[in-house]
Amino acid sequence: MPTAARVSPDEIRKGFSKAMSDMYRDEVPLYGALMALVAETNTRVLDSEPDLAQQLQRTGEIQRLDMERHGAIRLGTAYELATIGRLFAVMGMQPVGYYDLTPAGVPVHSTAFRAVHEQALQASPFRVFTSLLRLELIENPELRAFAETALAKRAIFTPGALALIEQAEQHGGLNAADAAEFIRQALETFRWHPTATVTSAQYRQLSDQHRLIADVVAFKGPHINHLTPRTLDIDQVQAAMPGKGITPKAVIEGPPRRHCPILLRQTSFKALDEPIAFTDAQGSHSARFGEIEQRGVALTPKGRALYDQLLNAARDELGAFPNEDNAARYTQLMEQHFEAFPDTYAQMREQGLAYFRYFPTAQGLAARGTAEQPRTVDGLIAAGHVAVEPLVYEDFLPVSAAGIFQSNLGDAAQSHYAVNSNQAEFEKALGRPTIDELKLYGKTQQRSVDECTQALLA
Repeated sequence: MPTAARVSPDEIRKGFSKAMSDMYRDEVPLYGALMALVAETNTRVLDSEPDLAQQLQRTGEIQRLDMERHGAIRLGTAYELATIGRLFAVMGMQPVGYYDLTPAGVPVHSTAFRAVHEQALQASPFRVFTSLLRLELIENPELRAFAETALAKRAIFTPGALALIEQAEQHGGLNAADAAEFIRQALETFRWHPTATVTSAQYRQLSDQHRLIADVVAFKGPHINHLTPRTLDIDQVQAAMPGKGITPKAVIEGPPRRHCPILLRQTSFKALDEPIAFTDAQGSHSARFGEIEQRGVALTPKGRALYDQLLNAARDELGAFPNEDNAARYTQLMEQHFEAFPDTYAQMREQGLAYFRYFPTAQGLAARGTAEQPRTVDGLIAAGHVAVEPLVYEDFLPVSAAGIFQSNLGDAAQSHYAVNSNQAEFEKALGRPTIDELKLYGKTQQRSVDECTQALLA
């Protein structure tokens, strides 16, 4: 295959993201209303906050804002996880981070498939939070054996998708026609199927163990259970959802509202109750929902430790899982405890709490080679020769992910599993190590520093 004929993984990812969004909009009509609300909110925020608009222009994020998406799927076997990793690799997506959700009573562990370089992220930030069911946590041995048998029988990838994955691996990519066909074939893995592979009684058994187990085991494939647009003001969206006929969950997951957002905040509407044809009867199933996210600056290990400390203090004082009844109290406690977290980018940078990107300014470029040009990064910043912008957080929070899972599965879905993180077993199933997200942010920050010094001081 000639090199010129290959389509870049970024372009394939961008095409797949759009195709996924179109499919999900057809399957879940409220998703369209949600997208419209987010677009309205983002326009209003950009019009009212020119400083934020300029920040997003400088970092290039403004160009990707309306294509910001993340999806989520749940897989059942090591083969499915390893093969989905190969499928995502065709789109330039790698497994970043390891998330153990068992402490929150959710019997899965997960990674996020996404692009890893800032240029690839600017082209398409599409990411998929991918969970693997932990069958060993099913307490009933007969039910565990049934789940294993049911999962072994299903084939979630089309023969066409598997052939094109192999072709891309052998030839280092796909041409335009094959890339378009790959998107069509790969999309079938994520499509909703209104028919189950089990009887209604078997479904109830699985659901009684945990509703997420039923969602994985009882169906032909890992239907996409949500797609998530990015908003610039999640509180505005949360407040406006009821007016659009959308019922939001009680609590926004993640840190409280701040002047300088950190990490990730998420909210969602409740899962749809959808008709299902079991092998012996009609019934219903709820798993798919709408989610919205607001992304802030990525935190360093020191910043993450402070975040975890403050979050745990607020939750310990609440003494319960955040829900509709205690939402106001929880919000108050979060705001109170997070007063200890600096709320300016300058303070966060000075204290080493967050990652940033560094850009040479016109003033700095004009002073290149002159005697007054400072020779250190801090000196360049103080002189206005380098601009500093927050590095956006591209990943997920274990507590937020678990909270979204729980709130959409219902409080009754919560179970108590021993905290037994097993990253080695997950990576064995995946067939490769997951990537440390904090190291990625550190490399991105350092690249921007190196580019600044090269542009201004070389």
